[in-house]
Amino acid sequence: MTPHRIWVYGDNVNTDVIFPGKYTYTLKTPADIAAHALEDLDATFVANVQAGDVIVAGRNWGAGSSREQAVTALKYNGISAIIAASFGGLYFRNCINQGVRPIICAELAPLVRAGDRIEIDGDTVRFGANSFPIPALSASAQRILDAGGLVPMLQLRFRGTVGAIQIGGGE
Repeated sequence: MTPHRIWVYGDNVNTDVIFPGKYTYTLKTPADIAAHALEDLDATFVANVQAGDVIVAGRNWGAGSSREQAVTALKYNGISAIIAASFGGLYFRNCINQGVRPIICAELAPLVRAGDRIEIDGDTVRFGANSFPIPALSASAQRILDAGGLVPMLQLRFRGTVGAIQIGGGE
């Protein structure tokens, strides 16, 4: 298990702070989108983030608009997971659709500081002597995440290598 360096943020960080709305329709490339991640909250983030880093946040991470760039801006910077006490519902689903693992864990944020390292092992987050269970996703959401996002999962599915998704409940 490789330890992940963490970035720590507080409560109610909305999508406009994660990725400024003024860039929504003007920036198109992953590099351009990545360059503006968290610019109004943490001016050091883009210059210092590394592939495999994880964000740990408080309550209501990603509240606000349904703008997927608020997830892709972090993904394009190498963020592999976001752990929060709670998520805005649209943001949580955008994480899954974009292949970034959203983890609900209210107990972790008060214990950690920016730069600390945690381990994520399947169904458990570990920090020092503390272990926290990761809530399971529905089977269809887990398949999307395992494939790297919704588009890659659909590409695999249409090639016949992923089981069918159940649409409209049941999972």
